[in-house]
Amino acid sequence: MTREQSFVVESSFPRRRLDAFLRERFPEVSRGALQRLLQQGHILVDNKTVKASHQPRAGQTISIRWPDAEPPAAQPEVISLDILFEDADLLVLNKPPGMVVHPAPGHWAGTLVNALLAHCAGQLSGVGGIARPGIVHRLDKDTSGCMVVAKNDKTHLALSAQFANRETQKIYEAIVCGSPPQLAGEIVAAISRHPTQRKRMAITANGRSARTTYKVLRRSPQAALLQLRLHTGRTHQIRVHLQSLGCPVVGDAVYGSRPNKRLRESTGYTAPRQLLHAASIGFTHPKSGKPLAFTAPQPADFTVALRHLRLE
Repeated sequence: MTREQSFVVESSFPRRRLDAFLRERFPEVSRGALQRLLQQGHILVDNKTVKASHQPRAGQTISIRWPDAEPPAAQPEVISLDILFEDADLLVLNKPPGMVVHPAPGHWAGTLVNALLAHCAGQLSGVGGIARPGIVHRLDKDTSGCMVVAKNDKTHLALSAQFANRETQKIYEAIVCGSPPQLAGEIVAAISRHPTQRKRMAITANGRSARTTYKVLRRSPQAALLQLRLHTGRTHQIRVHLQSLGCPVVGDAVYGSRPNKRLRESTGYTAPRQLLHAASIGFTHPKSGKPLAFTAPQPADFTVALRHLRLE
C-alpha cells in the first residue's frame, strides 16, 4: 500500500538543494531515488511539484508519497549472520569485516543485502520504491560491528529519523598509527566530497558539519587503541577526522598510506583491512519506546593486531 508522509521545514537552507536536504533526512533512500520521486510528482512542496534543485525554506510543508515497492534486483542467499537481537520489527547484527552491504559492480553476490533477503523473507522495507531489507545506516566493507536493520517501512522511517536527529549512540573502536597528543578530545571539522578525487571525502570549508569525540584506551610507541563516538554520520567521518589528527586508522590505504607504511617498517605488522569496529549502538525501539543498547565483540583480526602492536 502507498504510504504518505509530511513534515514542516524548520530552518531555511539557502545553499542546500531539496534532494540533498531529503537525502540527509532519509539516509536509507538514495539521492537518485529521491530525484525520481520528485520527477514523478511523489514529493510536493506546499502541494506543488518542484525541481530537485529547489532550496527548502522554513515553514514550507514537504509531502512525500512513497510508492509501492518493486521486487528487489538482488537475489536471496543463505549466509550465516551473527544476530545480536531480533524481533518482528527490526534486527541488530554484528557485520563481519570484508562483507559488502549493498550489491554493486564486482559484488553482486555475498552481500549483507543478499543474506537479509533470505533471512527476512516476506518482511522487507520498501522505502524508496524498492523492496529490500531496511538498511538504515551503512558500514564500509572493511568495517566490522553493529548494524541495525528494519523489517518494515514504519520502523525504517522511525529509525532513520533517530539517526538524522542524532538521537542514537554510536561507539567505535579504532587502532591508529601513532597516538593523539591528548588522551581525550574532540574533532569538529566539516566534511564533503574531495574536490579532485571523487571516491574520497575531505575536510572542507563548505562541507557538512561533522563532530567526533575520542578517548585513548591504550597506546604503545607506534600505535594506539581509541574509543570514538560519532555525533554526526558523515561518509568516512572517523577515517577523515583521524587522518586530520595525524593518526589514521591502521590498514587504511585511502587516508593513511604513508603512516601505515612507516608502521609496517617499524613493527613488521601488516593489517588485513582498516581496523575500525562499530563496537556498540544504542537507540529507542520505535514500537515499544524502550531504550536498547547492543555491543559487538572485537573480531579476531582486531585481537591479533592488538597483540602485534603491544596494545593488549
